[in-house]
Amino acid sequence: MSAVPTESAQARPVTEAIARVLAQARRVQTPCGAEGGHLVWHAWGGGAGADPVPLVLLHGGSGSWTHWLRNIEALVAAGREVWAPDLPGFGESDGVPGGLDADTMLAPLQVGLQAFFGNKACDLVGFSFGGMTAGMFTAAYPDAVRQLVLVGAPGLGVGDGRRARLLGWRHLESAQAREQAHRHNLQALMLHDPAAIDADTLALHADNVVRDRLPRRRLSQTEVLAQALGRVSCPVQAIYGVHDVLYVDRHADLQQVLERAAPRFAGLHWVADSGHWVQYEQPQRFDAQLLVCLELGLKAA
Repeated sequence: MSAVPTESAQARPVTEAIARVLAQARRVQTPCGAEGGHLVWHAWGGGAGADPVPLVLLHGGSGSWTHWLRNIEALVAAGREVWAPDLPGFGESDGVPGGLDADTMLAPLQVGLQAFFGNKACDLVGFSFGGMTAGMFTAAYPDAVRQLVLVGAPGLGVGDGRRARLLGWRHLESAQAREQAHRHNLQALMLHDPAAIDADTLALHADNVVRDRLPRRRLSQTEVLAQALGRVSCPVQAIYGVHDVLYVDRHADLQQVLERAAPRFAGLHWVADSGHWVQYEQPQRFDAQLLVCLELGLKAA
């Protein structure tokens, strides 16, 4: 199976902000299984003066690269070459044949990173489901990652069983009813401030969830990330929103689990006035913290 990246057609963006960021992107695809599927990637920045180590961003569940929409331009302006795939079964990427969860995404990601970077390691940042995937990937392919940053990641065995109550929407006939369900779900799980749920945010979220082909994934409810971190040899840091609904009243527990799980854990950082989707709700604060983390991780590497 060839791992040579190929150009792919670009989907129509659903908001002006997505169109603007897409206009600056390079778009390529790599194989996503033996049956001809493809993993779609977008890349920004690079060239003379850029950090030679690529920065790879993995989105959350029911998402796409647009989970990083409000961060990409600032990270490129800070001198990073940014790469963001649509993970298998999400966005515009095909699913892995027979794949139902994060554990089947690791090999296709490695095929892509090898095609782009050869044996050069990247800095890997994963949000939520993508953070769990990033930790498992780093454990499986340690030479591919220089440092790891987890953002709002589950799979750590922290919590008392409480989960955000999300509403089903696929069965709803009217656009208004579906929009109300999407708004509820964004407030219940993703964002702390209801005022942050504007028309563009609703459009971005709706576009992502309708393309989710892995609705029954369950690894996030286990300790799979904590177990994987025990096999990670590079520096590990974490960024979470103070009001992340997955960790309400469990900040100290999260700190202890991360310190215990990751041999080279280098810090847990909290971003004020933000929920689970911290990099979208507070992009400037998040970007500043991420860049600090990447510098700290480099010194610890």
